[in-house]
Amino acid sequence: MSDVICGGWSKTKKADEQTQKICENVKNQVEKEPQKNYAEFHAVEYRSQVVAGINYLIKVHAGGTSYLHLLVWRKLPFEGGNAVLTRVQEHHHKDDPLLPF
Repeated sequence: MSDVICGGWSKTKKADEQTQKICENVKNQVEKEPQKNYAEFHAVEYRSQVVAGINYLIKVHAGGTSYLHLLVWRKLPFEGGNAVLTRVQEHHHKDDPLLPF
């Protein structure tokens, strides 16, 4: 966590097992509003922001050339530590940068 700036976003990092688990935890929330089911849902990269919990900005490969950007807030451990989907942006591409929205 040497690149952590309180309130600032980290550099973009390659997604890991923890990031994929966060995506799996919010997948139902992502699919609910647009009434879509994603056969593929793989975290590619992410950025994080330490707040009252941690915000994650995650690029997800949703099949073919389709990518989503997810903004997820993970509560502090004493609040349960569960992940809550905040926003979703569709129609992204593989090379689109992860920018806060």
